[in-house]
Amino acid sequence: MSEFTIHHHVSELMTLLGHNMIIAKDFFHIIIRVRSSDPIGEEVYTEKLLKSRTPYVTTQVSSSHAKRNIAQATKTPIEFLAKYDELKEKNVRELDPLLCFLSKLSEEEETKEFLSKHGLDIAEKERMTLMPHSKITSQLPAPGTKMTEEELSEIKDILLKQANVVENPSSDFLVKVMREKTLTRNVNIPQQPEWLFKRSYLTMDFIPGEDSLPNSGIVALGKMSVFEQEQAVMEDILLCMRGLESRYIVSRPLPESYAPREFLFDQSLDPSVQELVKRILPVCSNYSAVVMFIEEKSSFEYGLVNHALSQAMETLIKDYLVMVAQLEQQMSLGQLTLQKMCFYLQPTIRILEILASVANSINRAIIYFNYFFYLFQGKCIGGAVLSLLHEKTASLIGDSKSSELCLYLTQTACVPYMEILEKWIYRGIIMDPYSEFLVEENATINKEKLQEDYNDAYWEKHYSVFQERIPVFLEQVADKILNTGKYLNVVRQCGRDVKCPFAEELVYTVKERRYYDQIERAYSYASQLLLTLLMEEKELLARLKSIKHYFLLDKGDFIVQFMDMTEVEMKQHIDDILPSRLESLLELALRTSTANVDPFKDDLRVDLLPFDLTSQLLQILAIDSKKEKGKYLIDPTDIRLSGLESFSFDYVVKWPTSLVLSRKALTRYQILFRHLFYCKHVERQLCNVWIGNKQTKMYALSSSRWYSAAFALRQRMLNFVQNFEYYMMFEVIEPNWHTFQQNMARVSNVDDVLAFHCDFLDSCLKDCMLTSTELLRIVHKLLVVCVTFSNYVQRVNQTTTVENEMERLRDSTLQSTMSNRERREDLQKKKTATKVMSEYVGQVLVDENFEQTIATFDNNFSRHLLELLDKIMDENKTTYEHKLFNIIYRLDFNGFYTEKLEAISAERALKDHSFVSDSSSHTNSSSGSMPTSFTTQRPDGARYVPGQYKGRKGSATGLDK
Repeated sequence: MSEFTIHHHVSELMTLLGHNMIIAKDFFHIIIRVRSSDPIGEEVYTEKLLKSRTPYVTTQVSSSHAKRNIAQATKTPIEFLAKYDELKEKNVRELDPLLCFLSKLSEEEETKEFLSKHGLDIAEKERMTLMPHSKITSQLPAPGTKMTEEELSEIKDILLKQANVVENPSSDFLVKVMREKTLTRNVNIPQQPEWLFKRSYLTMDFIPGEDSLPNSGIVALGKMSVFEQEQAVMEDILLCMRGLESRYIVSRPLPESYAPREFLFDQSLDPSVQELVKRILPVCSNYSAVVMFIEEKSSFEYGLVNHALSQAMETLIKDYLVMVAQLEQQMSLGQLTLQKMCFYLQPTIRILEILASVANSINRAIIYFNYFFYLFQGKCIGGAVLSLLHEKTASLIGDSKSSELCLYLTQTACVPYMEILEKWIYRGIIMDPYSEFLVEENATINKEKLQEDYNDAYWEKHYSVFQERIPVFLEQVADKILNTGKYLNVVRQCGRDVKCPFAEELVYTVKERRYYDQIERAYSYASQLLLTLLMEEKELLARLKSIKHYFLLDKGDFIVQFMDMTEVEMKQHIDDILPSRLESLLELALRTSTANVDPFKDDLRVDLLPFDLTSQLLQILAIDSKKEKGKYLIDPTDIRLSGLESFSFDYVVKWPTSLVLSRKALTRYQILFRHLFYCKHVERQLCNVWIGNKQTKMYALSSSRWYSAAFALRQRMLNFVQNFEYYMMFEVIEPNWHTFQQNMARVSNVDDVLAFHCDFLDSCLKDCMLTSTELLRIVHKLLVVCVTFSNYVQRVNQTTTVENEMERLRDSTLQSTMSNRERREDLQKKKTATKVMSEYVGQVLVDENFEQTIATFDNNFSRHLLELLDKIMDENKTTYEHKLFNIIYRLDFNGFYTEKLEAISAERALKDHSFVSDSSSHTNSSSGSMPTSFTTQRPDGARYVPGQYKGRKGSATGLDK
């Protein structure tokens, strides 16, 4: 079962049962319990199932044990065993594994209790009943029974109560009914002429619906001699062997489709002759079944495999009819007796028995679709037919002649299927007019969508494997067959003519190793061909390095130069920015930096998105959360985005490189870039504050003291942002990129390339705290506090910056023309001006309530930073992944924040202790008063523990928002 099928099953179970459920890998083997409090999506459980998946092999002993357990657990063991035998006769492929799974499920009391309760809830919600139909009808009186009005009223109430389901069915119920309709294939089947169905005599079988009974003119066999009886019966048998009605042996109409044909004959026949007739009549019955199969399966809708099988059977039937003609000749010459006929028919009896068995197995097979829905009987086509033939051939391995016959049928039926397979694995083309092949193309998904849709899955869904179409003897190489054709198809779409040098005819054999080797050679050739095309001709690695230069800020001089050039544009509203001007500035920055040597620099583009990074991420992360859906769907017209908030890079990618660099991958790169770009912007803003702070050196000490708190806060903020950037650049992106390069050096196919690239991006997003809504919100708040602080301090400094700049320019212009005396006078004026400016600045700071504002910024920054550290430790305690500890080690290198966190934890413990003491004071009068300071009486165990005391009622915390 493929990854996407398992993901679909997990998603269906989560939808049907909610989070408190059971997920079974392949629905047969591994059971994983999921707590109702787990806020994890189906991707996590799918990954767990894929990692823990192992082959599950059922044996006769395990099946019998499972059947016995279920029979003991069910209330209707007889009906269960009868249903099992019925499905076993129909060759349901997954019956025994399903039985083992249900047996394990029957041993889980907790699971059965939950499923029972859940079934009742669903029935009540859908206004349905779980009461069996037989139990309802059993309450009704027998036909003809007289009833009183009261009894009639009671029966009416019972029926109305159980019939509520049909009054107002829910939309989910209607959808389920529509999905359970007969599955049809998306094929163009030619229409057959009507006269083919109207002319009932165009058949080699008995005419349907015609029951020819002997008329009164026929002499009863009992009135004849034994010799005359034998001659009359032989004549009738030869007619029945060709599907014709006779006088003394009459075929009965079939009670149902595909039922074995039965015959009636005169009971006055001599007992010895009757015994010989009973031995020969199965030949007529089997002939009828085979001819019926040939005529039915020769229709277009049953596909090429059934056509080929019907042709093989028809060849054998022709030989059979030749033998019947030879028997008629012997009879006309008077050289045939019933005993001789029975002897001559011995080899034919076995052949027709095998042919009829094959026909009945195919007619009665039930083919399950995704383990939920099935096709009706008689619709077995393609790979399912080949699976039944393969199993039949393997079961007759001890009988050489029967095995040869089944091998002939299977090889003939495999010819069209193998031809489709050859074109797929040798040329990458699907020629499957009747949808029989295990791989199907979805024409609605094309490669152009790779650059348009975020969730487009061209590589996974354009070509997909249908489980019910896989022959049993190709199950182990189904994935390789899929990938081989996909690789060659990509090369063909690049305008290349594909010719596999290892192309050989595929012929079915009981020993699977032969065509396994052929498929393996074709797979190796196709994977190497596409990998060479991507790596060498399309230079995939060079393009990935180019994207890393720009999206992951690998080229430092380029990004600094670009931010310097676009500083004015980035401050404007998104509607006021000209994209053409940004494109020009981008071109200039590329040409005047070290990025100029990049051969793919012209593929870089500017993109202005209608949402900021936080809104984009929260929308993406809230997709799987029903509670948060719609919570972050913000209309872009409701917020005023600046150029900095909406700016991102984009990249032009062409086919087939777009397989790796799809829109989904580029969106992940854009998310990382926007996060790093905004952090770089915050760092530049804080550096500008640092430059502005240099002017305070000329002020008096009394004025400079106002800035001391701002200096310290600015340095703490700068330390946080720079260490945060260092962590993301050098402890997340670079190690993951190094691992990605090592993996790329040993890839053998494109699927490995896609997997390694996806792992690289996922690791970067996760370790940069972009996949956790809680961490993302806290980091965003910290950066907003830093930007707001920078803007405030620069606004305060703006009044003095202009006057100082004008004074500096005037001094630089007149300094060369002044004499020594004038310079001394000018120096004295500067000192006076500086004193006046210092007093002026002090007055401004007092008016602006500067000290209180800086204290507020300090409190907000400290609170959010402590909250971030606390949340990181809490996350690591939950996930047992310690990558994020690196940022803690860098920010808390001297244990300063650890002491703060311990103090907060102690205060929480003290308040909880106080709450417990107050509640117990009514019963314990000897209890002492509560200490007022935790430094004097600190409760035992008041040590910082991540996540402890969080969410308690009545607990005061400095980390609350």
